Amino acid sequence: MTPIKECLINNKTNLNPIWLMRQAGRYLPEFREIRKNNTNFIDLCLNSNLSEEITIQPIDRFDFDAAIIFSDILMIPYGLGQQVEFKKDFGPSLGKINAAKILETEENIFTDKLSSIYKLLQNLSKNNKLENKDLIGFVGAPWTLLVYMINRVSPKNGLSENFFSDKNLISDLLKILDRFIKVHIRNQVKAGATLIQIFDSWAGLITKDFDKYLYNPTASLVNYTKEIGVPVICFPRGISNYAEYCKIVNPDMINIDYNINPKELIKNIQIPVQGGLDPKVLLTDKDNLRKQVTNYLEIFKSHPYVFNLGHGILPQTKIEMVAELVKIVREYK
Repeated sequence: MTPIKECLINNKTNLNPIWLMRQAGRYLPEFREIRKNNTNFIDLCLNSNLSEEITIQPIDRFDFDAAIIFSDILMIPYGLGQQVEFKKDFGPSLGKINAAKILETEENIFTDKLSSIYKLLQNLSKNNKLENKDLIGFVGAPWTLLVYMINRVSPKNGLSENFFSDKNLISDLLKILDRFIKVHIRNQVKAGATLIQIFDSWAGLITKDFDKYLYNPTASLVNYTKEIGVPVICFPRGISNYAEYCKIVNPDMINIDYNINPKELIKNIQIPVQGGLDPKVLLTDKDNLRKQVTNYLEIFKSHPYVFNLGHGILPQTKIEMVAELVKIVREYK
């Protein structure tokens, strides 16, 4: 049994499993070399040979307990026929929504467009470097994908003024997303994913109708993933009430962000916890890193816990700081 499954199934706490969100990518010099020659991000995600190499790079360097596939949550809008591109120093940019076209999407067409991702997972599931490690597939949560599809750019500066104006469009998209996110989950599991993580990167933007946008859509995915026999981790970044979320959505594990007080959190949460450390701590020094990492390990000493960050690793992170992080976690008793 893998270290993360031990934590999930047997509530073991003495193994100190570790992996990092966005561990496959932009902070690694070997990734940058590949990226230099592959400027189209979508094409890179759909290159199963290169994406396999990128997925394995952090395993080669740091021997993490899980590999997370090199892909992106916006592959789902892409699979539904919405134009998706990533612009340098800007981020994702999506085309106008053609609702009729999206609603007519057939599952086999969607699966075919994303077939390289499933080929990637098939290749990785046979890779001996992942022996006794989990292979994590992932999806975006319905709310976060809805945000990108309607807003068409990252909502870091807020949602567009007319975001909620077309209620029929929102209703239709939530239904179509529920259906095709499940298709993507099923395809990843069939191809070899041993865990699924649901990223709700913009959950913190929800201020009302939590059942409609947060709880019910995510619970639908969680229940489906459990039904097909795979554990599921949820990361609702930016929400204030993790206890209520866990009670309603009921994931196997909850990934917390760095704005959450972990001491308060574990008073109200029984399920295994993952994450929490602010990625900016890796930009400081080794003494501060040890202090902050040890703090999390101490707090969760008697609670099933997988070490991770409270968001993705930052591009400017130095390799030696990641190596030190792994060393601290591995040596902690």
